[in-house]
Amino acid sequence: MRALTPVRDSIEKRALLPDLRDAFLCHAWDDRKGATKELHDLLVSRGVSVWFSEKDVPLGTSLLREIDKGLAKSKVGIVLVTPALLRRVQAEGIADKELSALLARDLLVPIVHGTTYEALREVSPLLGSRSGLSTADEPMANVAAKLAELVAPQLHC
Repeated sequence: MRALTPVRDSIEKRALLPDLRDAFLCHAWDDRKGATKELHDLLVSRGVSVWFSEKDVPLGTSLLREIDKGLAKSKVGIVLVTPALLRRVQAEGIADKELSALLARDLLVPIVHGTTYEALREVSPLLGSRSGLSTADEPMANVAAKLAELVAPQLHC
């Protein structure tokens, strides 16, 4: 695991703002029912409030506007980096827009799943340079536990 201390400091500063979710879960649309749902469910089971498009975009609303609101009201962005996300970012789709907003705020943690940091750095050197975790090194449940401790430390004291 790479050091996550700078992100923790930024999270603690944003935590003072009202009505925030603990995390915004950025993912590829193709992964919404697989690895992303698994990570979401593991985080929620640990008491983390997660903005997740599958649950937080009401029918009939603008997807981009709801994402924009979710980004504004989240302490940190968790980016689930999969082969599908790498393809979506290269195609400059919605995931690319979410990633750009998260990079601009400097509040994000990449979770590499089913790919490598090397592949990530080829597509997004900025995201690939961030401290993060990899499911190649530990199971998704352990990754979720570490994220929960990072974004909602008061729940785990």
